[in-house]
Amino acid sequence: MDVYGKALNDFHAGIEDQSLMLNTSYGGSEEMPVWYFFRGYEEMPEMEQMALSIADGDILDVGAGAGCHALVLQQMGKNITAIDTSSHAVDLMKKDGLKNAVKADYFKFNQKKYDTIILLMNGIGMVGKLNRVKTFLDHAKTLLKPEGQLIFDTSDIKYLYEGQDLPTDKYYGEVSFQYEYQGEKGEWFDWVYIDEDTLADIAEECGWFLYYLHKDDSDQYLVRMIPKEYK
Repeated sequence: MDVYGKALNDFHAGIEDQSLMLNTSYGGSEEMPVWYFFRGYEEMPEMEQMALSIADGDILDVGAGAGCHALVLQQMGKNITAIDTSSHAVDLMKKDGLKNAVKADYFKFNQKKYDTIILLMNGIGMVGKLNRVKTFLDHAKTLLKPEGQLIFDTSDIKYLYEGQDLPTDKYYGEVSFQYEYQGEKGEWFDWVYIDEDTLADIAEECGWFLYYLHKDDSDQYLVRMIPKEYK
């Protein structure tokens, strides 16, 4: 079982006193409270509640994890499909009653077309590198129905370099993470956070309308994107 999946599985089974650690490429480790992956609507920040409220029609939740957002959408009576690359996460979503949870790689997924695609908890970061955002957006156009929308949040992490020069060998929002649980370390994986100006440039280049919906004090922000043309 992958480290991330094992932590989710243990918490779901009632083992709640273990810590999931996130080792970072920018120094140090951070504790990831596992309960956070199982939150209900009332425990979610305003930004996520807003995103769920405007998701409509046939919805695709990408990188759904344990399915907290997908389950809320299903409880709202919305038609939701959740995908994740972790088979253990998908199994947990099914155990918790999610009707349509699928183990799938977003970049290879083409089951049907959707009215809304959502990626929350900095979910767009799963593309890994800034140069893959265009590929992500191009594929999203093939998954969206006419007038469909893409909703996600991300962050400007320039604050991590306060008092330092920004990297010259890569985009400063590109980082790497590694999960660690009960002494076991997973594989390092790439993640990317995108600042507002850079996202605006990419949206323009790739043919998307971009709307900023919400921003919090930590420079995390929520966007809604609509293709200018659909595939």
